[in-house]
Amino acid sequence: MIVEQLKALGLRKADVVLVHTSFRAIRPVEGGVLGLIAALREVAGTVVMPTMSAGDAVFDPKTTPSVDMGIVAETFWRQPGVLRSTHPGGSFAAIGPHAERVCAPQPLSPPHGLVSPVGVVYALGGKVLLLGVGHDANTTVHLAESLANVPYSTSYPTVVADGVTELIAETDHCCRGFTKLDGWLGERQREGQVGRGHARLMNSRDVVEVAVEHLRRDPLVFLCTSACDECAAARASAQ
Repeated sequence: MIVEQLKALGLRKADVVLVHTSFRAIRPVEGGVLGLIAALREVAGTVVMPTMSAGDAVFDPKTTPSVDMGIVAETFWRQPGVLRSTHPGGSFAAIGPHAERVCAPQPLSPPHGLVSPVGVVYALGGKVLLLGVGHDANTTVHLAESLANVPYSTSYPTVVADGVTELIAETDHCCRGFTKLDGWLGERQREGQVGRGHARLMNSRDVVEVAVEHLRRDPLVFLCTSACDECAAARASAQ
């Protein structure tokens, strides 16, 4: 059933797709987490998932667990044949024809710029698939922030080598403002059901184009106006 639902949503074998998931929102799935991963691999060409980590210890792409990325991404990067990029805090995992390019070395900052896994998916004309999550989980919007040169950033201490910690700047905030993309994308976003959850599929380039357009008008458009410590810190950094 999952394979048919993914195809109905518009996913195709030639696609490079960056997937964000909440398994809790779409379960039960035949075969569980591995069944969902198998379905994605069957339908798409190159599958990419975020595997970001805490950055508080030396990063090893073969052993360092992801943090807050969900059980699907955590299971995905551990599967045979899956590659993982080496950014100490902002790694991604991929399998398929373009996996090596997606997981190629990148600068420490920005973690989601053009020279990053998110940037490679964009350059390849890839897609973004949100399974049971909203645009607040859509890391491609951070690429748009980078391209629009937003005035805010937050730096986090990250272990980059044994005994070496560096401050890595990124456009971090609560990301709830990213949900504005639902209205902005309109028909350029396909919606449907996968498992028991809501799914969205869109072109990475559409996400970036629409987001950059709005950021050019208002560079702070994604920051909360209500009491939010993360967005308040981002606003303060823009002063």
